Amino acid sequence: MFTGIIEEVGVVRESGGGRLVVEARRTLWGTNLGDSIAINGVDLTVAHMDEETFTFSVMPETYRRSNLETLAKGDAVNLERSLTLASRLSGHLVRGVVEGRGQLLSLTPEADAILARYAAPPELMRYVVIKGPIAVDGVSLTVVERDESSFVVSLVAYTQANTNLARRKAGDAVNLETDIIARYVEQLLTARQQ
Repeated sequence: MFTGIIEEVGVVRESGGGRLVVEARRTLWGTNLGDSIAINGVDLTVAHMDEETFTFSVMPETYRRSNLETLAKGDAVNLERSLTLASRLSGHLVRGVVEGRGQLLSLTPEADAILARYAAPPELMRYVVIKGPIAVDGVSLTVVERDESSFVVSLVAYTQANTNLARRKAGDAVNLETDIIARYVEQLLTARQQ
């Protein structure tokens, strides 16, 4: 489990063929082989590490559901270590299980914030509610507006400076994870109706 509060923006050193190598500093501290690290919101297991990098194995299913297959050397990625029982939950519960890809439609300045609009597939939009949580590339955000095919979040100055979201361009693919509680409620209600 994760909070969606990004600890560091790392840099891709190598990507492809089921292997991802990411350069990092802060998230290396206290991390061990086998630990979970969220890379753009995707929960991956540390397979190898040295003083500057993590190495991860990436399954075909992960490539199909996420934007990891589009990563190239030099790309910035959001990094977060998994929660411990002593961790504060500052964001929302993020599983690191990407449900699908969205697409950045626009970034619009609004005072010190940036309004980011993302398109999302219908099977994910059903779980997107105004003032509800969503994780975009692993970042815990609050939905401020939605329509049938897209939603808007407000990127505060801290999020702009400490994630890769403000560096994105219209058309870029992003990883999306909706609120797990909404999914559980839907499943329980469906089972009850049957």
